[in-house]
Parts: sequence; C-alpha cells; structure tokens
Amino acid sequence: MDHSQHQMMVEFSYGLAFMTGVLGSGHCLGMCGGLVSGFFMKLGAKTFAPYLAYHCTRVAVYAVIGVIAAALGTVLVQTGSFGKLQGLLQIVAGLVVTLLGLDLLGVSPWRNSLGFAPLAWLRRQFVAATARGVLPGAIIGGAINGLMPCSMTMAMAVKATTAPSVLEGGLLMLAFGAGTLPSMLSASFLFGKLGARTRGWLLKGAALFVIVLGLATVWQGIA
Repeated sequence: MDHSQHQMMVEFSYGLAFMTGVLGSGHCLGMCGGLVSGFFMKLGAKTFAPYLAYHCTRVAVYAVIGVIAAALGTVLVQTGSFGKLQGLLQIVAGLVVTLLGLDLLGVSPWRNSLGFAPLAWLRRQFVAATARGVLPGAIIGGAINGLMPCSMTMAMAVKATTAPSVLEGGLLMLAFGAGTLPSMLSASFLFGKLGARTRGWLLKGAALFVIVLGLATVWQGIA
C-alpha cells in the first residue's frame, strides 16, 4: 500500500469514526442521557463552563485511550509477537470491531461485557464527583463517563490498536469523541424528547458504520 492509499484509508477511518459518534447520538442519549442530565442537576451547574469541561474531559479521555491502544498495538508488533505480520493484528482487530458492530445491531451471538474499568467502581466515583465542587466535579465526572462500558467506544479503541502511530490512534478516538459532542452536550435538553424508534434507527446507523470500519480494517490487514 503506497503513501497516497495509506493517507486515504486514514482519512476514511477518521470519517467513519466521526460519523459513528454522530449517529451514535441515539445510543448515547439512551445509555447516558439520563445519567448526564441527573449528574448536572445534582451538580447544580449555573453556567455553560461545567458542561464544556465535562465533555471536553470525556473526549480527552477517549483520545488517551486511543493513544494507549495504538501504543499497545505497536508494542505487540515490534516485540516480535506478530513479527512482520502486522496485517494479522489488523485482521483480528477488524473482526473484533465487526463483532462489536453486530452486537450494537443486536444480531451477534456474543454480547459485549468489556469495560475499561470495573463498572461498580465507576458508578461510585461518578456519584461522588458531584460533591467535589462544580468545576472539579464536572471534570471528574467527564473523565469517568469516558471510561464507561460502551460497545461503540470499545470498537473504536480496538480499531486504534491498528493505527500506524500513537498520534493517529489518539486522533481516531478524538474524531469519534467529536462526533458525540452535539448529542451529549445537549443531553440534558434532548433526553426524553427523542422517541425510542428514532434512537433505535440512529443506533442502527452507528452500528453499520462500526461494521464498515471493522471490514475496512480487515481489508487493510489483507492488503
């Protein structure tokens, strides 16, 4: 694969990651809308700054996850675990991403139960964050939200393990996080206003983008 083809695939991946975040708004509102809305009601935010701090921190955590995932993928290849068969990592990661997409569609025999940290611990810290002050609490809450178990986030993190560099892994997750910003920033206003059917269609759209991203990664590995 020459440089121009590589650049095209990178931009393609960023676009798919961003659109996954955008179309995943139904999933975000369904899974986290009430959580975020309740968090800010308890936090007592009076200005827009805590909302911005919360979501900027959440997206920053996604970017850090992307950097760590890409670094892990690079280490696996360079230590000889995969030798020169870097494509093998891409094929495996692509298949996992595809399975996560099918899980979002509800048609996979395998249900994702993976998270970046224990869920019970995350919930305790999330609730306790509201007592840390408005701005510090928003920052802590955003960081914890970024670590919450989510098939879409997990799929993007797995894809990031195949990134050619740690920077590109971070940018992939950053693109995904940017796509989620419109829905999550307005979660407290939109929650409950999007019907279950609308959220369902948006989730299906996001799942299809995840599947395409997984299949594209498999293709990269084969190429």
